[in-house]
Amino acid sequence: MKAVVYKEPFEVAVEDVERPGIHHPNDVIVRVTSTAICGSDLHMYEGRTAAEPGIVFGHENMGIIEELGDGVTSLRQGDRVVMPFNVACGFCMNCVEGYTGFCLTVNPGFAGGAYGYVAMGPWPGGQAEYLRVPYADFNCLKLPPGNENETDFILLADIFPTGYHGCELAQVRPGESVAVYGGGPVGLMAAYSALLRGAKKVFVVDRVTERLDKAREIGATPINFAEGDPVEQIKEQTEGVGTDKGVDAVGYQATVRDTGREEPATVLNSLIGTVRATGMLGVPGLYVPSDPGGPDEQSKHGMLSVAIGRLFEKGLKMGTGQCNVKRYNRYLRDMIIEGRATPSFVVSHELPLDQAPSAYEKFDQRIEGYTKVVLHP
Repeated sequence: MKAVVYKEPFEVAVEDVERPGIHHPNDVIVRVTSTAICGSDLHMYEGRTAAEPGIVFGHENMGIIEELGDGVTSLRQGDRVVMPFNVACGFCMNCVEGYTGFCLTVNPGFAGGAYGYVAMGPWPGGQAEYLRVPYADFNCLKLPPGNENETDFILLADIFPTGYHGCELAQVRPGESVAVYGGGPVGLMAAYSALLRGAKKVFVVDRVTERLDKAREIGATPINFAEGDPVEQIKEQTEGVGTDKGVDAVGYQATVRDTGREEPATVLNSLIGTVRATGMLGVPGLYVPSDPGGPDEQSKHGMLSVAIGRLFEKGLKMGTGQCNVKRYNRYLRDMIIEGRATPSFVVSHELPLDQAPSAYEKFDQRIEGYTKVVLHP
């Protein structure tokens, strides 16, 4: 089958790889109809992880079930399904408590597994024609048959729940103000989720015109950090107080406004300055314990210069960690079905699988309006 394979930094290729088969009675094989390129994939694409050549990318996947193991009970051949990027067993201590992003079974020695991602277990990705899904009764979310809302439903695999998770980590409530740093797909989903949760005012901080335009279209207030300190810009619009809540949708590859130099803690420190005393931060943006491309020795080992004293002084609270997709995906699916949510506004390009190398390059360079790419094998 055809699949997107990592070759070396800044290079992927569509190659023939072995088609997956049933290895356990709880497996299903899904014929992939949509799979998305995620900003997290770019960390591997750029050589900023320990990913080795040959890994098949793709953790945002949906499609049609073609084969089922004998132990699968709730699914049928022909079911249309979307899978959380988290691979989870459903029965370990963390899964039972709802922390499916930190499953203790699927990636021995590590809390958490995912498709097609370095150090996240032995699970090939779904930027391919077919995908093996383990513990399928637990991991597959059934969708209405047909192809309606395809580009909405694919976002249930990761970025829509992850954006919502950022708001959940920050405990965003109706009537509150929220600052979202990062106007990429997850940041836009966080802003959209904050508005769905009833926030009165949402700021989106970025410098990419297309992203800021998207933020404005959904009713958020764009803040271009290339035009001045975003902390001061937001405080000017909140009577000098700052926002009630904040979301970091950037992560460790953040850059300093004045020089463009990477400073992994700059967004966290900006949020500490932006959010009012006793407010709360949600941090779904990715931070890693090891970054080969870090700008200094400390950051290469995941040690960042965060203004912890200021965080403490202001009595701020912070929630972190990757999204437990199953905690949200059923509810968000139903909002899509009922017309209450249309997250596909972030999708800029739909392309065949064989155009993946070009799509990665353009998405990485933020050119030609590339904000979110969905591939169709």
